[in-house]
Amino acid sequence: MSPESVSPPPLPVVWRPRNGRAVAYGFAGVIVLGALLMAVFLPPPFKLSDRVAMVALGGLIAWVLHLLGRCRVEADERGVTVVNPLRVHRYEWPEVIDVTLVEGEPWAKIDFSDGATIGAVGLQGSEKGRTVRQVHELRALIRERGEADETR
Repeated sequence: MSPESVSPPPLPVVWRPRNGRAVAYGFAGVIVLGALLMAVFLPPPFKLSDRVAMVALGGLIAWVLHLLGRCRVEADERGVTVVNPLRVHRYEWPEVIDVTLVEGEPWAKIDFSDGATIGAVGLQGSEKGRTVRQVHELRALIRERGEADETR
């Protein structure tokens, strides 16, 4: 599939990894369930505060896994939103120059007009063909909407 043959998808569109999301939320569920079971079945020398701490630790680990599972790239009429584990980046279409996915890289990178480049964790390189298609779709949107009008 050549990048030029991909037409822009209808907006709004959200691209998110399938495998990373399933793993993150799957492990979060297992850890919370395990923490709850351990809190219920801890032997008598452990006090209520130990049980509460066990559940709180499970909740903290699940929250960190949620930060990994929430990663995505959203495109709408106004621009692109990149949701990474710790930060959310919002850019208008004229600011977005290109998106690249180099083979072997963990995720795609998006280049901006101010010289910045950020990793888009929502476009996981590990999902190979699916992510290549998503990158081509985003690139088609950038070609359609992202380039500033240079005729004056």
